[in-house]
Amino acid sequence: MIIIKRKKVILVALLFVFSYFFGGGIAILANTIANIRNEDNWGLGFTTEGQPPTGNATAAELKQYDAYYLGDTSKKIIYLTFDAGYENGNTEPILDALKKHNVPATFFLVGNYIETRPDLVKRMVDEGHIVANHTYSHPNMSKISSLDAFRNELEKLEAAYEKVTGQKMVKYYRPPQGKYSESNLKMAKEMGYKTFFWSLAYVDWYNDKQPTKEQAFNKLLGRIHPGAIVLLHSTSKTNGEIIDELIAKWKEMGYSFGSLEEFQ
Repeated sequence: MIIIKRKKVILVALLFVFSYFFGGGIAILANTIANIRNEDNWGLGFTTEGQPPTGNATAAELKQYDAYYLGDTSKKIIYLTFDAGYENGNTEPILDALKKHNVPATFFLVGNYIETRPDLVKRMVDEGHIVANHTYSHPNMSKISSLDAFRNELEKLEAAYEKVTGQKMVKYYRPPQGKYSESNLKMAKEMGYKTFFWSLAYVDWYNDKQPTKEQAFNKLLGRIHPGAIVLLHSTSKTNGEIIDELIAKWKEMGYSFGSLEEFQ
């Protein structure tokens, strides 16, 4: 197993006490431990400004599943990615800024986005960006234990993308909400997919509680680091407003921008 978080270890200990004092507790304990070991939420720990964070799993542990959260930490390169479940008017200014600065990005899309805004999907492709798999219906993938069900979520999105663009979708996958299991990583690899988490993100997904420009810059400039895979949401009004200036500031800090195609 890749990792068991401290809080989960504590939970197991409490359940052990429960199983000791109450009948039937052993069976409950066994089932709970199995679920704990099979499910996780991607998380990060930042200790030093400007330095890469630690993740739920190390880069080496993830790589055995063709999974990544961080690039080469010896190079000041940023890998810019966007997750999108729907379109609300902020993708176009983001694409405009990317084009202005000649910056490549990867857009992890779901079925709703591809089917409702094929024009923007085509624009992403035409302007040299990668469109990748964020599943068709954005479920909690850590709850999916069947290969057939897992495959259906990814292949249904592949079909939607091919219908719109006439091209095969690149086999890059990002688990919705960062919820994953070790078996998910194995299944993705079996399907020929690379799984991409992230090493920098901030709370930008609540449309009715958008961060201010100052709050966004505090996180995105203060925590940027060499090899960063940055996750932003293209639904964010703040991101649409700051992305031009944000890219310029990152460049002023000596960073350049790479593509996920560089991960091997």
